[in-house]
Amino acid sequence: MESTVNLGLQISEYVTENREEFKQQLLSEAVGVASKIHEILQKGNIDLLKNAELLASYVLEEKEEELIRFAEQEGQIWAEHALTLSFKLEWIQAVRRTLWKFIYQFDQHNGSLVKKEDFFGLEKRINDKIDQFLNNFFLSYSTFKDELLNTQRKLVEHLSVPIIPVSPSVSVLPLIGLIDSYRMRTIEEKVLIEIANQKVQTLILDLSGIATMEMDVMDHFQKVLNGINMMGCKGVITGLRPDLVRKMIHYGITFIDKAETKGTLQETLKKYLSIETF
Repeated sequence: MESTVNLGLQISEYVTENREEFKQQLLSEAVGVASKIHEILQKGNIDLLKNAELLASYVLEEKEEELIRFAEQEGQIWAEHALTLSFKLEWIQAVRRTLWKFIYQFDQHNGSLVKKEDFFGLEKRINDKIDQFLNNFFLSYSTFKDELLNTQRKLVEHLSVPIIPVSPSVSVLPLIGLIDSYRMRTIEEKVLIEIANQKVQTLILDLSGIATMEMDVMDHFQKVLNGINMMGCKGVITGLRPDLVRKMIHYGITFIDKAETKGTLQETLKKYLSIETF
């Protein structure tokens, strides 16, 4: 083990001493990426050639902690700037091939310094470290992408729950599209917070843009109406469509004891805004 570690350090020094040759060899190995180096540098401030040399040193010198941290940083940067994964994979495989060519050159220049018994240990260590870099890179990339997508989804969902003040005490929540369990949780959170922030006394929930709801969503909606009442706010439901009403009848669900129901939003606004006038 000690002999292969020392050998790795020697090869690392050899790569550093011949860095220009290493870079040129790497560019010839990664033809598909070579033309994109400047674009990637401009887009993500990523110096592929410098990073390749850094990766080679971490691999050869068996600096595992630095290797993993480097892979995680690279994964996040590539995900953040939406850089093409196929370029990264081609580049790392080119680094692998170039590294082995340099190991061959090193051995030739030093009169077959690499012993047969050391070669297989060296081969396993180097390839395992490069694979470890790739694994941590892709995990970091995937984790960052998932977090970004979740953040964007939450933002979209909150924007899709617009509570619109129409007077100092009356607000309207028009609901449109599919209401699933995730969105209903967003509605619950947003409604209760905005009732408190805007001091809403009457919240008109217009369901004219909702064609249907599943049983569990209807049950959750009832709980949201309970929460509205507990906040000292009156809930008014408008725009219930025939298909949704039939489904509610079939399930034995009613909102009547939770909120007032009206036919249209226009009718409801006319009533509550005229009340405020007096």
